[in-house]
Amino acid sequence: MRILLGLLLLLTFSSCNAQDKVLNRVAKSNKAINTQPKLVVGIVVDQMRYDYITRFYNKFGEGGFKRLINNGFNCKNNHYNYVPTYTGPGHASIYTGTTPKYHGIIANNWYDKFIKKTVYCAEDESVTAVGSETNRERMSPHRMKTTTFADENRLFTQMQGKTIGISIKDRGAILPAGHSANAAYWFRGKNEGNFITSTYYMSNLPKWVKDFNASNTAENYIKVWNTLYDISTYTESGTDLNAFEAGFKGKDTAVFPYDLAALKDDNSGFDIIKATPYGNSIVTDFTIAAIDGEQLGQDIITDVLAVSFSSTDYIGHNFGVNSKEIQDTYLRLDKDLERLLSALDAKVGVGEYTVFLTSDHGAVEVPAYLKSNKIPSGYFDGKGFRKKLDSFMLKRFKASNLIENISNSQIFLNKTALKTSNISIEEVQNALIKELINYKDIDKVYAASTFQEANFTKGVEMLLQNGYNQKRSGDVILVNNPAVISYPKTGSTHGSSLNYDTHVPLLFYGKGVKKGSTYSRTEITDIAPTISALLGISFPNGATGSVLEFVID
Repeated sequence: MRILLGLLLLLTFSSCNAQDKVLNRVAKSNKAINTQPKLVVGIVVDQMRYDYITRFYNKFGEGGFKRLINNGFNCKNNHYNYVPTYTGPGHASIYTGTTPKYHGIIANNWYDKFIKKTVYCAEDESVTAVGSETNRERMSPHRMKTTTFADENRLFTQMQGKTIGISIKDRGAILPAGHSANAAYWFRGKNEGNFITSTYYMSNLPKWVKDFNASNTAENYIKVWNTLYDISTYTESGTDLNAFEAGFKGKDTAVFPYDLAALKDDNSGFDIIKATPYGNSIVTDFTIAAIDGEQLGQDIITDVLAVSFSSTDYIGHNFGVNSKEIQDTYLRLDKDLERLLSALDAKVGVGEYTVFLTSDHGAVEVPAYLKSNKIPSGYFDGKGFRKKLDSFMLKRFKASNLIENISNSQIFLNKTALKTSNISIEEVQNALIKELINYKDIDKVYAASTFQEANFTKGVEMLLQNGYNQKRSGDVILVNNPAVISYPKTGSTHGSSLNYDTHVPLLFYGKGVKKGSTYSRTEITDIAPTISALLGISFPNGATGSVLEFVID
């Protein structure tokens, strides 16, 4: 009897002990599930090639890029998995976790074949500007077809988690913030120099925004732009005086220093700030003000702050990727990142926020510079191309109105004219492919039907297919030769499937992120699913990327 009682007591004790262990594991699991960051900060640096990190690394301080790299996770082989590599599609893809094939932002501007006119990715005639009298800043995310992870966080938190988007460019603020954002703010230059929004979000600017605009911050940046450090130490870039840079109106040469007060009137007033590093600085100022004004990251409900630094793009277009101006811009941006991270430490708390930093696209070296170094490159003659193409169409089909539009390396055919002339679209597509492949600067030509009927898993064909949207894209798709661009002979641009456009940084840092790095290929569409997984929320509804589980701690 005593033996039996002892066994019962032993079993009871063991059972209770096992239950305690299970309960402890459940408690630990629940604790792990509920340790989301108070704030997610997404940083997009417009037109940032990956090699800017390695090229300028030794000149960076310890508190900006190096802090993210050395104390976070560095995805060193991160690429865009579609073309065209433009600003609008880039920002949309980062936050939706999918490509233009699904989110619908196929370019910054594109030809709408239903209404027969070119549209802008963020324009919305149903809204008006707030904070400006202009009739031009009528913007919203309505053309983006899918949700962002910021939208999903809003839904998950019953709309209690805030979302704020901030950029110099409207599209850089609007598309990342998504459809349900509390606000998106962008910089109105010209004669105003203010951050504004639209009636999509609100009818009046909050007091903190009005206070910021009244603080003369923009006016304070109308000053001399000289190099941050002695220009002789800028050994990672080309000569200051060269034939490959455009510069500013009113200044004969594109060399330091630049007196912005003297140049302002010839360069659209406060718009000149956008094309200097001070555009990034004023975005940083405004972002820090937003953290306070919106009380971001001040409770346990996760907020999202989407910040896009766009001046890097304006400067790259103007001066090129090998310029002293670009190097100075990134050294100054490094200081602005340090300011922002320090503000997050102080206002949200060390270890209480998560940051990712990436770019919407890279950029090509100035083709004229490449040619001077015997590297294949060139310039696409759009006017000559159209003239030659019209001549071919008239000779081949005895019609001059079969092509409705050519834009974004796509040809849109006039379906009405084809029907009237009793010509099949397939006949024209096949004729164009055979003709255009012989043109000097064209490398590849595809019929749109190619991307509807086949499934590509690699190469430029996969990238084109991921960028092709059946309702919005054209009928014939063109691919230029490497480093051949439609652009002036000074400055850089982007948009191709080549590595100089697709290879961009991807850094994760902060709460829930491991320290480390990888050379494994990651893709831009992986960011939104990874952040969603870290937050424990639904993925954006069109997401096609993968969770980078090796990043999450």
